Amino acid sequence: MDTVTQSIAPSELATIVGTHRAPLIIDVRKAEAFAESEYFLPGSVRWDYHAGVAMPPEVSRAKRAVAYCVKGAEVGINGAALLAKENLESRYLQGGLRDWREAGLITVKKRSDLGVDGERVSRWVTRARPKIDRIACPWLIKRFIDPRAEFFYVPKSDVFTFAETNDAVPYDIPAAPIEHSGERCSFDALLHAFEINHAPLNRLALIVRAADTDTLERAPEAAGLLAVSLGFSRMIADDYAMLEAIMPVYDALYEWAISATEGESERHNWIPS
Repeated sequence: MDTVTQSIAPSELATIVGTHRAPLIIDVRKAEAFAESEYFLPGSVRWDYHAGVAMPPEVSRAKRAVAYCVKGAEVGINGAALLAKENLESRYLQGGLRDWREAGLITVKKRSDLGVDGERVSRWVTRARPKIDRIACPWLIKRFIDPRAEFFYVPKSDVFTFAETNDAVPYDIPAAPIEHSGERCSFDALLHAFEINHAPLNRLALIVRAADTDTLERAPEAAGLLAVSLGFSRMIADDYAMLEAIMPVYDALYEWAISATEGESERHNWIPS
């Protein structure tokens, strides 16, 4: 396989974004083009190779990568070629961000006010002892908004002080920029803030909302998420260890949401003889 000149269609990449099957997605747009745009691809990291910036550390841990630019031409192709020299299976995105957006595929809006500008590492802080929303939000951020994001759990009374002194964004606490609004929870608020409209994530949001707001009748899967979340909370006392341990649960729910949204149905129908 020619790892330098191979491309990937937007429709193909879109099916695996946010999943364990997704390649490392690298934004190689020139600085001017990057600054002019309000959006970036979900789960992507920035690398301005034109300015001589060092490769992202994620490259050394990846096996596959997709470079994207504005139009899917020379900038993206050259970026993919440079990545291929690192022994990666490297491709560039056909048509770049332009064709991706024209196809109506999922993007993330820059929100500098929330610490997300597509370049710097965002920081987030919330109340200690998370159960559902305070785990679901970090999952959404890591998989779609900022894969490098850092998370902190502190006593409720310390959240805003910590946020101010550590350049972090408070969430899932009253008066925070990302918080419950009516029947919607913080997971919903993140989707709205970053203009993420994606059917599988909307389905997952319903499950999170039902489990987090004690309205389990809204989604049959919510009771299972609640039970698993409470079980993890009992098993693991350290909040950071629990976040790491339960992330695959949300990965699995998202994979299920993709298939369910696409109309696939798999049921266990074994009947004892």
